Amino acid sequence: MPKETRVARVGDVPPGQMKLVEVGGEPVVLANVDGQVYAFSDECTHQACPLSEGDLKSDVVECGCHGSQFNVRTGAVVSGPARRPVKSYAVRVQQQDIFVGEG
Repeated sequence: MPKETRVARVGDVPPGQMKLVEVGGEPVVLANVDGQVYAFSDECTHQACPLSEGDLKSDVVECGCHGSQFNVRTGAVVSGPARRPVKSYAVRVQQQDIFVGEG
């Protein structure tokens, strides 16, 4: 079983919000979309800007630097200039704790 890290409590990430956490020494963003929590790399693949400082609209995060958009569920590019997806992480919620896979 892959290693996972407890990173937050469910109440720390209200619906429609994001929270920056650390997983295995890497900055990771949690995003709550309609009560479901997703995790993805904080680094935009266009020019390494922090996605945690961007805007979350439904299930899309928009980078504040150049407007690249990524689907928070999958990491896929929705709109450029980025061409590569961001890394997404497995998330597990147990009771009120949020765990993110390190892999």
